Amino acid sequence: MKVKVKIRRFNPESDRRPYWAEYTLDADPSDRIIDVLVQIKGYHDGSLTFRRSCAHGICGSDAVVINGHNRLACKVLVKHIGKNIVIEPLRGLPVIKDLTVDMTPFFAKYRAIQPFLMNDEPPPYTERLQTQEARARFDDTTKCILCAACTTSCPSFWSNDSYVGPAAIVQAHRFIFDDRDRGAQVRLAILAESDGVWRCRTIYNCVEACPRDIDITRAIGEVKKAMLVGE
Repeated sequence: MKVKVKIRRFNPESDRRPYWAEYTLDADPSDRIIDVLVQIKGYHDGSLTFRRSCAHGICGSDAVVINGHNRLACKVLVKHIGKNIVIEPLRGLPVIKDLTVDMTPFFAKYRAIQPFLMNDEPPPYTERLQTQEARARFDDTTKCILCAACTTSCPSFWSNDSYVGPAAIVQAHRFIFDDRDRGAQVRLAILAESDGVWRCRTIYNCVEACPRDIDITRAIGEVKKAMLVGE
């Protein structure tokens, strides 16, 4: 099938402002959007810039805005979009070039919630064992691949880029409810700050955007509840 692809492009080294480039090409309905981008770069315009790695929905590197929705380019098929495809970089992060954004601010917020196991107790002879029930308590939030699709779909983040964002809160949730961890109060104190969890307005954009189907709004609500109980 013939598809028309419209891509929002911008090279800060040569362009004064972003512009739209259009390409018409043949694509199979079962092609992924990442395949379309690779075809454009390989056969139409080698200067097109975008990120990709595993191409199987695990690395999260190819998150972009496709027809107005944050998606992983490797998970969306042409037949899901149709003959007119519009691709933009993620919103709210600085554009390095074309579809590639600067993830530095995003990962700074991720590091801020201290995403690692905290436990100063003497380690056991073997690993720190955990029941299946205890693991199930936070299993959903272990699926995050840090693609930034949720955070960059959040109106609260658009209006205030100091907001820690849903991805960082999801990562905090993963450790706050891990019964082997002893750093819950440290993370809850971080998220209690003015740009923390209370910036969430429960709009659900993050849930719609998540390629891993994490119930992000529920996780954020559980963090808020834990904060109130802790008080």
